Amino acid sequence: MKILYGVQATGNGHITRARVMAPALAAQGLEVDYLFSGRPPEQLFDMQPFGDYRCRRGLTFQYGAGGRVKAFATLCNNSVWQLWSDIRTLDLSGYDLVISDFEPVSAWAARRQGVPSVGIAHQYVFNYDLPGRHQGRLTGGAIRLMAPVDTAIGLHWHHFEQPILPPLIPPPRYPATLEADKILVYLPHETRAQLIDWFSRFADYRFVVYCDCVEPRVQGNLEFKPFSRDGFEQDLASCAGVISNSGFGLTSETVQYGKKLLSKPYRGQVEQLSNAEIMQQLGLATVMRGDCDLLQLKAWLQQPNPAPAPYPDVAAALACWIAEGHREPAATLAKRLWNDHAAPSALTAGA
Repeated sequence: MKILYGVQATGNGHITRARVMAPALAAQGLEVDYLFSGRPPEQLFDMQPFGDYRCRRGLTFQYGAGGRVKAFATLCNNSVWQLWSDIRTLDLSGYDLVISDFEPVSAWAARRQGVPSVGIAHQYVFNYDLPGRHQGRLTGGAIRLMAPVDTAIGLHWHHFEQPILPPLIPPPRYPATLEADKILVYLPHETRAQLIDWFSRFADYRFVVYCDCVEPRVQGNLEFKPFSRDGFEQDLASCAGVISNSGFGLTSETVQYGKKLLSKPYRGQVEQLSNAEIMQQLGLATVMRGDCDLLQLKAWLQQPNPAPAPYPDVAAALACWIAEGHREPAATLAKRLWNDHAAPSALTAGA
């Protein structure tokens, strides 16, 4: 079976999922080509698992200070004509299946050319009824408009009595340790000056900040580091807590390593607002009130860490499911995987 795997590269979580799926698909003897869109190629890193991958412009969001989505800039920086050209010229002859991690070019090309498609992404959970006040604003229609697929597999921290799978993340590569004064920070849309203003007030802690920089740099009790998948996971394994936005992938890895989380959702980004509300109800994180409430930050720093909560091997199960023609109902696959993981009990279905 020959597969084209399309990945929305705007967020690192999509790429991380593809990194997990790549060896699992290869282990099933499947031939896979990869296509990435939504980020300039020069901004991609640690791409060795994907071989001779391709890039397209695709669609992406533009963010302002504090992570607020800039609607007008997003509209101006996305070209519908280029998107249509990329969809129309992507030749899928010779492919038996398209997998889309919420990637529009491959998904729409598959729809136009009649190639079977499977969607594997967190965003596909919005096809189902989720708890919270934000879910209704991101409808299944919007999801289908962005990246339509024949079979959609959604991923979340709880099944909510729906055919939703656990998070698709790599198993821990490092033992979970604890450096009590070390806090890992990933807030890519905050300015360096803003981060220094917030965290320099807590001199008893070391804040390890991953950001868009060329060389590591220490400034007071903040250490700025360039993006590195391996370095980031090592710091995640040893830190006393994580401060990040409300992305799905990093939150899942934080839960798996048993680290407390202080989460700052992007303003105006419905997916992140929904994530923040659900993770708070599930007891997975403390959600920031506004930009940065220093009293809230101080209280969070003093909280203990939860126990690690490893997720099952979702990648291996999905790769086998795909190799066997994805005939097993998604609900059956989901039930089997959740039986291997103790889902959070703080939120009951329909709450």
